Amino acid sequence: MARLLLYYAHPGQQFSHVNSAMWAAAQELEGITRVDLYAENPRMDIDVDREQRRLIEHDVILFQFPLFWYSTPALIKEWQDLVLEHGFAYGAGGDKLAGKTLMLALTAAGPSEAYSHDGYQRFPLRTFLTPLEQTAHLCKMRFATPYVLHSSLRAPGEGEVEPHALGYLKMLGAIRDNRFDFDKAESQDILTHDTLPIRELI
Repeated sequence: MARLLLYYAHPGQQFSHVNSAMWAAAQELEGITRVDLYAENPRMDIDVDREQRRLIEHDVILFQFPLFWYSTPALIKEWQDLVLEHGFAYGAGGDKLAGKTLMLALTAAGPSEAYSHDGYQRFPLRTFLTPLEQTAHLCKMRFATPYVLHSSLRAPGEGEVEPHALGYLKMLGAIRDNRFDFDKAESQDILTHDTLPIRELI
């Protein structure tokens, strides 16, 4: 089994439909570590030693969040700035995360067609995730294809919340059980609930 660490970061989760449903689904799964970053750090006072121990103890680190202004919520950036220290995550002697996997599960308010050179966002979604991908590279981690829901604000009215949350639960379980095909996932820019590369049990 893979040791999976799930970080959830949503500063306005009381207003959330999709991320709240995803987080609720994740509670059904045993054998993974779940951390609500905003609940644990209401004043953004991050315990660096605790977070670094968590990272060392896990194989796959997954951040779940809504895309805010083409980036992460502020607390994830603060977490990066403090936790991914020189000598720990990168630089001389900074190999503590080498060989681990970084993955994202995010929601975007805009439709998929908006995230293209011809769309109103002007760039593919993966372009906005480049800083996180490079962070993983600098820390000698694998950056996995992200799990994404577009048009998240319309999702409740279009019946997309439940299948996305159930797909999330299925994906987390597959990662935990070493049935998620990270190599096959690399052929896709993003993953959705109906494109998950999961190996069936034999």
